[in-house]
Amino acid sequence: FVMSKGHAAPALYAVLQHCGYIARSDLDRLRTLSSILQGHPDSRRCPGVEASTGSLGQGLSVAHGMALVLRASPEHPRVYALLGDGELQEGQIWEAAMSAAHYRSSNLCAIIDANGLQIDGRVEQIMRVDPIVKKFEAFGWHTLEIDGHDIAAILGALDEARSVTDKPTAIVARTTKGKGVSRFEDKVEWHGKAPNDDDLAFALHELG
Repeated sequence: FVMSKGHAAPALYAVLQHCGYIARSDLDRLRTLSSILQGHPDSRRCPGVEASTGSLGQGLSVAHGMALVLRASPEHPRVYALLGDGELQEGQIWEAAMSAAHYRSSNLCAIIDANGLQIDGRVEQIMRVDPIVKKFEAFGWHTLEIDGHDIAAILGALDEARSVTDKPTAIVARTTKGKGVSRFEDKVEWHGKAPNDDDLAFALHELG
């Protein structure tokens, strides 16, 4: 798994802690000086991180390189890359998409978190990337579009991706940034802003 949208690192760190790669106490030092948990995943510091990401647009290339190497493995491992829709504005994404289709890298699956927001504003106003599905189809990928908040839809899409044997798969997951907390939902200012104690209490209350 490659977290190409590296600024979503806290979600990755929570999983790494749950799986035993890092200690619970490490989470309290997120983005502090000398911490192993930087603002973007750092493979030199954080156990379990396979690739440093966060320079947006590079993760899909890294993931495809991994997929090419792993095709020779008898276990047929799969590689997943999580991208942001704003990240699709980077040209390297489309070079990687073209390359993966050319090599028929069916063990590669890209999941695009299409929430419509990036740090500078709405994606469609900064540089429109839709129609994402048709673009990946045009590049030779098997494509799916789902509700990114529907767990059953996510699992179904991943199952379908595993059944495709002649091309990579792109899952376009339509989401709402900050889903479930009215103070955060669909608000671009929370892209890089840390919640305070009051925001935390509010969010935990609304999430139940």
